[in-house]
Amino acid sequence: MNTPNPRSKNITEGKSRAPNRSMYYAMGYQEADFKKPMIGVANGHSTITPCNSGLQKLADAAIAAIEAAGGKAQVFGTPTISDGMAMGTEGMKYSLVSREVISDCIETCVQGQWMDGVLVVGGCDKNMPGGLMGMLRANVPAIYVYGGTILPGRWQGQDLNIVSVFEAVGQNSAGKLSDADLREIEMRAIPGPGSCGGMYTANTMSSSFEALGISLPYSSTMANPHDEKMNSAAESARVLIEAVKKDIKPRDIVTRQSIENAVAVIMATGGSTNAVLHFLAIAHAAGVEWTIDDFERVRVKTPVLCDLKPSGKYLAVDLHKAGGIPQVMKTLLVAGLLHGDCLTISGQTIAEVLKDVPDAPRPDQDVIRPISNPMYAQGHLAILKGNLSPEGAVAKITGLKNPVMTGPARVFDDEQSALAAILAGKIVAGDVMVLRYLGPKGGPGMPEMLAPTGALIGAGLGESVGLITDGRFSGGTWGMVVGHVAPEAAAGGVIALVHEGDSITIDSRQLLLELHVSDAELAQRRAAWRAPAPRYTRGVQAKFAFNASSASLGAVLDAY
Repeated sequence: MNTPNPRSKNITEGKSRAPNRSMYYAMGYQEADFKKPMIGVANGHSTITPCNSGLQKLADAAIAAIEAAGGKAQVFGTPTISDGMAMGTEGMKYSLVSREVISDCIETCVQGQWMDGVLVVGGCDKNMPGGLMGMLRANVPAIYVYGGTILPGRWQGQDLNIVSVFEAVGQNSAGKLSDADLREIEMRAIPGPGSCGGMYTANTMSSSFEALGISLPYSSTMANPHDEKMNSAAESARVLIEAVKKDIKPRDIVTRQSIENAVAVIMATGGSTNAVLHFLAIAHAAGVEWTIDDFERVRVKTPVLCDLKPSGKYLAVDLHKAGGIPQVMKTLLVAGLLHGDCLTISGQTIAEVLKDVPDAPRPDQDVIRPISNPMYAQGHLAILKGNLSPEGAVAKITGLKNPVMTGPARVFDDEQSALAAILAGKIVAGDVMVLRYLGPKGGPGMPEMLAPTGALIGAGLGESVGLITDGRFSGGTWGMVVGHVAPEAAAGGVIALVHEGDSITIDSRQLLLELHVSDAELAQRRAAWRAPAPRYTRGVQAKFAFNASSASLGAVLDAY
């Protein structure tokens, strides 16, 4: 840049800044470099998970492009927790906690080192909301580089992905799959680097970031092993340098209208229930008014256009070939379901970004449906309320053969005993499983329930057994399941008062979650109820449990 960014002046002006400059000289700075914008590169690379094991090449490409475009790159790390690896273990309770740790890392480094911009590189589920929340708090020009989706595995002519393994476990336990086949699926489902391949949480969040305008077009559905992903990382760096010059900041991009765009794309693509929790937190970080009821407002007017896993046929790589998120967005825009005047990181509006994209999907593919022939007329992520969830709960409601069910409660105070009951054949059609004390405070950390739901599906009970929880679900979950029940059990929510055998109704038509117990009986139960002792009294889990807001507010830690 010809003139230094105002945030860079702390290391360019005055003799008192000489010690600051001296430390930069130790890292190879030259005198002229102090006039260049300092760009943070928040690098989520790790060998903990395939989702993040392919990120270093993207960070390297971005660093080279920053330097070539006239910036100075400063690299720092962010952690990750692999949901797929931690699922069903105590480690899963650290997944949502990691969202907060990642956002804290980015805010701390960007603000502490007074950076002029930041490029965040991430892969696994919480990398994205955590990254954007940190970007919004720091509010310097910023862009998100998604690590890319995984390529599918193959076995016996079928595409495989991570959810294939969880469902195979249930099939094996039900005697429907041999031990040998289970082992083959386990070994072949994840063939290399990249995030889980369906429209699960990682690809849901990457797609929504593209819709927000904080990531580049087409970048959210690229596969990590492909060269275009590395080229996109370099282009992202170049775009960010221009955004620094134009002073385009995250809070200029993330507005109520752009969040509505993102949620419309989540609905149109059949995205993860976790998006509800994360966008409540993102809106909070952005200072944007957005409530859990806004999701329902967008849902009823937005059709599901894409036939994607977990409830559909295709993977993110197939969506990319069919036209990617820009094609989904253009279809929605033409139908009047997107705000075309929202700003993007490139300085263009959404309408300008999409101007050369066809108005309708190509007829030679069926991954993206035309607006006249959607998968479903309304979105799939519904907010259910009732005496069991007065603040709301989240359910995927499309594609269910039985959208309404009433059955006896089967109550579990932890995930492991619930999974054991399924695998032992103790859960039967018509039951409504209640998994509680798994919310933000109770878990703590609001763990995901992919192991129980995968086992139900594998056992052939996905459509006939209900499951409600104050915890979360994997983006790979489908079936008659309701999560994020609020208030949670640990906070004295009605879910804590459910007894074995109580009658519960899940009604996705009337958006109702109801416990058929009288108010008088509930009052007696509440009088006898005692809050459980905290599971953790030190460290990040204790801090999370103490500070976490309700899931209906995004489970954020700074809702003071």
